[in-house]
Amino acid sequence: GKRIVTASWDNSARVWDAQTGRPVAERMKHNGHVLSAQFSADGKRIVTASFYGTVRVWDVQSSEALTESMKHNGVVRSAQFSPDGQWIVTVSMKTVRVWNAQSGQPQTEPMKHNGGVMSAQFSPDGKRIVTASDDHTARVWDAQTGQPLTEPMKHSRYVSSAQFSPDGKRIVTASYEIGRASCRERV
Repeated sequence: GKRIVTASWDNSARVWDAQTGRPVAERMKHNGHVLSAQFSADGKRIVTASFYGTVRVWDVQSSEALTESMKHNGVVRSAQFSPDGQWIVTVSMKTVRVWNAQSGQPQTEPMKHNGGVMSAQFSPDGKRIVTASDDHTARVWDAQTGQPLTEPMKHSRYVSSAQFSPDGKRIVTASYEIGRASCRERV
């Protein structure tokens, strides 16, 4: 809780001191607008996602890139580490992908929805991923193989977010149902 990472349209991410608001590291420069930046659980690395379809892992202390660019076909909305820091899940257009956080190599084939993917989250144990899509569904996938583990969880409108409960036994989804957000709990 002593540092904050920000993603910026100036093609960079930056780490700041949470107390003083001053930068504590050099900018991590990307090839396009940075839409997402997240610390690893140990606080030593940051993963960033860009508007121009790339994802990178950075060293927090040196601001140096630790991986080559991981490339998607299209805007990468978000990227985040698995709870153990070994994997990264990325969201781009209609696909979700898992990557090796050390090598930057893909772990799975793309996990696909029929519409745009709004979010993807690892389960607390890192073995599953839940995705939310504007195709009106949420879905659970195997994080190591990219294969679906459930039938789509259907809503009447697009699903903006899906999250596992802290124990990983339930999923809550949020959807724009009839002009308002609603949540459903799923086992």
